[in-house]
Amino acid sequence: MLAAYTHRMRERRIARSQETHQFNDSARGERLQRVMADAGVASRRECEALILAGEVVVNGHLVNTLPAWVDAASDDIRVGGTRLKPTEQHVYIVLFKPRGVVCTNSDPEGRPRAIDLIKHPLNTRLYCVGRLDLDSSGLLFLTNDGELANRLTHPRYEVHKGYEVVLGGSIDAADLKTLEEGIYLPEREGAGSRTSRSELRLIKRDREKTTIYMELREGRNRQIRRMMQRVGHPVKKLRRVKFGPIQLKGLAVGEWRELMSAELRTLRRAAGLLAARPGHAPAEGAKRAERREVSSDGSRAQGKSKGAGIELDAHARVLTGARERAVPKSASSSRQGKPAPARSQPRKDARSGSRRSP
Repeated sequence: MLAAYTHRMRERRIARSQETHQFNDSARGERLQRVMADAGVASRRECEALILAGEVVVNGHLVNTLPAWVDAASDDIRVGGTRLKPTEQHVYIVLFKPRGVVCTNSDPEGRPRAIDLIKHPLNTRLYCVGRLDLDSSGLLFLTNDGELANRLTHPRYEVHKGYEVVLGGSIDAADLKTLEEGIYLPEREGAGSRTSRSELRLIKRDREKTTIYMELREGRNRQIRRMMQRVGHPVKKLRRVKFGPIQLKGLAVGEWRELMSAELRTLRRAAGLLAARPGHAPAEGAKRAERREVSSDGSRAQGKSKGAGIELDAHARVLTGARERAVPKSASSSRQGKPAPARSQPRKDARSGSRRSP
């Protein structure tokens, strides 16, 4: 009886391995598990488990083997019966913003806008990330990726921004220290507060002007100009030269380019959206954000991850079973029950009296 049961299970495994689908052409688009992960269903590994568990249907066809490629814009992808919303292709632009250009998509005064300088072939609606005021220039990100934009601008993640600032007059060391440690800034609505500690570096100084490099951990409205005004050195010129790990290089004023894949990965890593590379410490902002997600008793908060209208809690049983099937029992039992091999002891050489390895 046991032999018959084993034979039937073997036949089922063979039949399952021979199952095919029509989504095996890599030219169709992205891998199915990546499309699901980008839509917020789960992590890529958990999406693979959902596919293998038979929870995913594409254009009415069950897809339970990998690899599978789909077109996120046109294919009808359903996970547990719920359709994924088509995802818009993300665009990431770095622009050398000129002075006299505003960082808004709607300007009643009709001034030149940063988005008017971008002539992208996809004609995607873009948004400015971290505004520069009308009289400032330098590095400006534009994207339609709302999650990354929020991470780059929210003070919680501490993605630093670097500026070259030209001040009127010769600023002394005491004022530089005051600016670095933070000063009180009043607000129009509500009580003011002290600015966060900044990194300052003196570049050049003479009687008429001073040039400094200033790196901020936050982004208040016209913060640098207001800080300099408080210490009596008005800003003559302000240019953003760094945003996280990305620097303003290779662009003339008014020019733009798309971020390269390696640059985008480092930027997402700085924002805490990617894990740090092996052997590299994560960005400070990402580490602090991760610590906030850990509860007081030391365990990580188990919040519901939602994406495309799907709650992952509904798939908890499927994911657990898929993970168990992914690990062979023989491997797990060998790790749990088999004792570690005894370390061989060096034997003594009778002639020399020294110890040598066998």
